[in-house]
Amino acid sequence: MTPKILQEIVSATKVLQAGGVVAFPTETVYGLGADVSNALAVNRIFEIKGRPPNHPLIVHFSNISNLQHWTQEVPEAAWKLAEHFWPGPLTLILPRGKHILPIVTGGQNMVGLRIPNHPIALALLESLGATGALAAPSANRFGRISPTTAAHVTEELGNAVDMILDGGACKVGLESTIVSFNGKTPTVLRPGGIPLAALADILNENIALSRTEDSAIRVSGTLASHYAPLTPLEICTTKFLPQRVRELKEQGLHVALIGWSTEIYQIFLNMKAIHYCSLPQESVAYGRKLYATLRRFDNEHFDRLLVEAPPNRPAWLAIIDRLQRASHALKINTEIDDHNTKNLKDSK
Repeated sequence: MTPKILQEIVSATKVLQAGGVVAFPTETVYGLGADVSNALAVNRIFEIKGRPPNHPLIVHFSNISNLQHWTQEVPEAAWKLAEHFWPGPLTLILPRGKHILPIVTGGQNMVGLRIPNHPIALALLESLGATGALAAPSANRFGRISPTTAAHVTEELGNAVDMILDGGACKVGLESTIVSFNGKTPTVLRPGGIPLAALADILNENIALSRTEDSAIRVSGTLASHYAPLTPLEICTTKFLPQRVRELKEQGLHVALIGWSTEIYQIFLNMKAIHYCSLPQESVAYGRKLYATLRRFDNEHFDRLLVEAPPNRPAWLAIIDRLQRASHALKINTEIDDHNTKNLKDSK
C-alpha cells in the first residue's frame, strides 16, 4: 500500500475511535463501518442507511485467533470453513458472544462474523487492536444496489459518512456467502462469493440452501426486495427477450438491456433503438460487473431495465438470488432459463 493510503488508514482509525462512521473497501462490496463496541456509532449506521433496527449487521475482524472472543461457541464445521475460507467472502452465523451489543444483531442471539480479504480492510481492522472490530453492512441506502467503488459510496451517501477509504473496484463484486450454525447442520442463508460446492468439499457433506422465509434467523441482504435499482428491473428468458423489448418500445418506454448470451449479443449489439450492455458468460466475471452495470443504467433514468435471465446453474446461484430480489417489485417473466448454456465454462 502507498504511504498515502497508510496515512488515510491512520486517519480512519482515529475517526472510528472517536465514534465516527467510515466506508471501506472489501473484496465483496464497500462496507459502512463503526466501532462494534460503540452503540451510538453503530446506531449511526442504521440512521445513514435508513436500515430497520431489527436488520442485523455483520461483525468484521482481522484474525481468526480472535473468533472465540466474539461468539459463545464455534462448532467443528465452522472452524473448518473459517480456517479454509478466511480471509474471504464467508460470513458465519454463530451464537452471540458477550462482547457483541444487541443493537449489532438486531436483538437476536446469533451474530454474523467475517474476516474480509482486502489489504485496506485488514489494515484498518488490525489498527483497532487485537479485540477491535467493525459492525458493517454495505455502504448504500437500505435495499438499494451495493457499492463496488468508492465513487458509488460518495454518489449515494455523500457527506453522511465521516470518511471514505478508496481501495478501487471490489474483486468479487457480490456479497459474502452466509452460513448459519443455528441448527444441527450448517445451512446457507444467502449465496455469495463462495459456491455451495466449495463449502461442501471442505465439510465433506452436502450443505443446504435455506429459503429466507423458512429461516428463524434474520441476516443481511435476504429481504424479498433488495439490491434494487430505482429503475424497475425485469428478468426475461433468452427466448422471450426480443419480444419483450418490442412490447415495451411499442408502449413508448425508454428501455435498457443487460445480456450475456451470444444469441442476444448478435440480436441487439447494433440496434440503435435499444441501450444494450453485454456482461461476461462466466459467472465470477459477471458477478464482478453486475452492480456497477445496474448502477450505471439506473443513473441514466430508463423507464425499464431488462436483464437476460442467467443460466440456471450452481455457479450462478448468487447472481440469480440478487437479480430475483432486485426484480421483486416487478414480477413479470422472471423464470430462470436453461437456454443456451451448453458451452459455458462453469455451467455445472
